[in-house]
Amino acid sequence: MPNPLFSKKTVHQASTSQAVTEKLSDALSPWKVALIDDEDDVISISEMVLKRVLVDSRPLMFLKAHSAAEAKALFEQHSDIALALVDVVMEDDHAGLDLIKWIRESNKNTATRLVLRTGQPGEAPEEDVIRDYDINDYKNKAELNSTRLKTTIYSAIRSYRDIIEVERGHKGLEDVVDATTRVLQSSSSEAFCIQVLKEAKDLLGQVSTSFYLHYQLVNALGNREQIVLSYDGTRYQIDASLDCDIFPGGIRDRVNQALASKQNVISEGLFCKFTQLSDNSESVAAVALSVHQSRLSQRLLNVFLSKVSIIFVNLITREEIERTQQELMCVLGEAIEKRSKETGSHVRRVSLICEFLAQRFGLDEHLVQLIKHATPMHDIGKIAIPESILHKPGKLDAQEWETMKTHAQVGYDMLCQSRRALPQVGASIALYHHEKWDGSGYPSGLKGEDIPVEGRIMALADVIDALAARRSYKEPWPAERILNLLKEERGRHFDPQLCDLAIEHFDSIMALRAIYPDEE
Repeated sequence: MPNPLFSKKTVHQASTSQAVTEKLSDALSPWKVALIDDEDDVISISEMVLKRVLVDSRPLMFLKAHSAAEAKALFEQHSDIALALVDVVMEDDHAGLDLIKWIRESNKNTATRLVLRTGQPGEAPEEDVIRDYDINDYKNKAELNSTRLKTTIYSAIRSYRDIIEVERGHKGLEDVVDATTRVLQSSSSEAFCIQVLKEAKDLLGQVSTSFYLHYQLVNALGNREQIVLSYDGTRYQIDASLDCDIFPGGIRDRVNQALASKQNVISEGLFCKFTQLSDNSESVAAVALSVHQSRLSQRLLNVFLSKVSIIFVNLITREEIERTQQELMCVLGEAIEKRSKETGSHVRRVSLICEFLAQRFGLDEHLVQLIKHATPMHDIGKIAIPESILHKPGKLDAQEWETMKTHAQVGYDMLCQSRRALPQVGASIALYHHEKWDGSGYPSGLKGEDIPVEGRIMALADVIDALAARRSYKEPWPAERILNLLKEERGRHFDPQLCDLAIEHFDSIMALRAIYPDEE
């Protein structure tokens, strides 16, 4: 008996899918269902039967095609078709089968659920089709009543939903790995916050949000330490005191709740991720959210913020080592200066001047910072010079001068064995800061750009500060006299390009000197 569902006598009805969609919340985007058949009646009846179907509270949107060619155009325009009901026989006896092959192979679409429908089973035997073609179901139109059609729709779309969820999960995890890799490259706490917020926005599709992190530990002495960070997209803050808080009240309450319960706290507009980092350290990383997040987004955010906390611990550990190393460099440099009866402020001023010149010279910022923090080591070799020479009030004789010049090589020898970048740059500065552009310097008589750039920068900064400072044997030079000397020694003692920068920015360099005045 013919199935009345596909009867040729059925009255045509206009599509109502758009009307159904408009009655539902705009947030519930419809599932796209492609109806591909050369018989208008089949498409119209299918649409009529399914127009009120909701799958996971989402309606259906119908895309219609009367041939394989039209169907290909649909798939090229819509990458998110959940289900396609495809007639086997259209332009020819195998048009539907050829379309299926095109969708899977040429269009590279493996997610859309494909259900073949045929009114002529003998043209394409079911067993052969299921075996040879990547379809999800094969239905005889004569057997496909309203209930069975709806059952097919529910089953196919839920299968599509699960496939997309898995694909999004895989893509999301790949995105998290990529995001944490970029965060890992942060060179400072501020850069870390900026990158975390950027990655969180990209992962979650947020327009605006903010990032907070509370890290605390109990140190080896049993004392509690903490670091709190916040960044709202424009303002970065960091605080390590125990009696000050930079978090807004509502954020602080949720973070404290996460710390107390040692669990994540998720509330409207805020996701707090608790991470136990070790037996004596823990953190809460929080992101303020501007839109509601799906369960998948929350799972991805959970993984991302966990990795963020671990990266932060590694970052502050590295920063602490670097700060300690830099401070030791400065303390040793000051000790050498004081042994030479010079002010310890000289090494701090020269450090700032070198940083200023290196930046204006266009060096990579990482190298700029290495130069800045290595400059205190420029005269470390003087530790091997006898005090009778260092403290001699008059001019050194030829033999004493030769002894004094050895401090450059001695300083290099003391530092060059290290494999760390900072001591290596310090070794270079110690060795080359008495070389001159015209080749008349020591210890190697290098000329021009054969002198490493850090040596050329230090040579200029050292002379500027020494001339502007008061010494036991001289009064400070006035600015005009120093500028005249720079012009005279341009291309002789000093790198011409660096010398031009120093002359151009002379007032700024003098302002830097004022930060660390000599002790009276």
